[in-house]
Amino acid sequence: MARFHPLQVAAVDRITDDAVALTLTVPPALRAEFRHAPGQHLALRRRVDGTEIRRTYSICSPAPDPAGPGPDTLRIGVRLVEGGAFSAYALKEINAGDELDVMTPAGRFTLDPAPGLYAAIVGGSGITPVLSIVTTLLARDPEARFCLIRGDRTAASTMFLEEVADLKDRYPERFQLVTVLSREEQQAGLPSGRLDRERLTALLPVLLPVERVAGWFLCGPYGLVQGTEQALRKLSVDRSRIHQEIFHVDAGSPPAASAQSPAHSTVTARLDGRGGTWPVRDGETLLETVLRNRPDAPYACKGGVCGTCRAFLVSGEVRMDRNFALESEETEAGYVLACQSHPLTEQVELDFDR
Repeated sequence: MARFHPLQVAAVDRITDDAVALTLTVPPALRAEFRHAPGQHLALRRRVDGTEIRRTYSICSPAPDPAGPGPDTLRIGVRLVEGGAFSAYALKEINAGDELDVMTPAGRFTLDPAPGLYAAIVGGSGITPVLSIVTTLLARDPEARFCLIRGDRTAASTMFLEEVADLKDRYPERFQLVTVLSREEQQAGLPSGRLDRERLTALLPVLLPVERVAGWFLCGPYGLVQGTEQALRKLSVDRSRIHQEIFHVDAGSPPAASAQSPAHSTVTARLDGRGGTWPVRDGETLLETVLRNRPDAPYACKGGVCGTCRAFLVSGEVRMDRNFALESEETEAGYVLACQSHPLTEQVELDFDR
């Protein structure tokens, strides 16, 4: 069960004009709880004018040894978002020594290190979880190789530039780096421009043996991830080898087709070993119903992106407005996003503990 704990900020490093890396200290008593897989994220919360704000940020530091005690520090990357209540606070106000309320790690955009060839296609701050994935993989498995294709606006706006360059120096034979800038010409490498479906369909077979890649990791804005998945499917890559995480979703992205909820519905939810049944108010999502009665219900973005509120649908039927977090295998197995789910039957039962 995910829980919040206060963690002290050990360092604030400005890595671009509009992004910082925060290093958080994990006390010995909490290191087991903050053990994480490469690619997972943290939810941070603060209160502004009486309103609770939560945001998720991926861990960019390597995952700890599975046999070890857990991490003594965690590092996350935060990029300024226009109008962002938390990102502006992180860039302008957070200092070393401050204390932040941090949820234990969550997320399934992960890689269990194993021999083989892996690849990632990322845009902007999508480098953050992939940095943890590739660093952990190459350090743990000498038979593993990784190809990172990253798109950014300019060199100056590229997050974790030094960390990625260090990987190239440490693993010259096992780490391949391809950088594409959309608003700036490079002295060497690929011409500038966006990484869209057509360009990736032509480019990927030239860069690496597509059919031999054991896992593809796509992370960044919705348009990039969607276009990359379409390119991979056109290149006959099986869906089971494609893993994705969305960082930004355009406001115009269409929700799922609407279906009418019954006049009166109840939701039964099991959470941290305890259950309850409550009426669903008109227009409420199931998460909102549960939160009115169980404020400890897990959530972060409420936008169908992070997957923190994933729950197993024990009985009943629901419709999800949209889903950018769950893999098709998860939805087929019966999992839903509570923040996007509305009842289609008079009774719905969710299990947040599965």
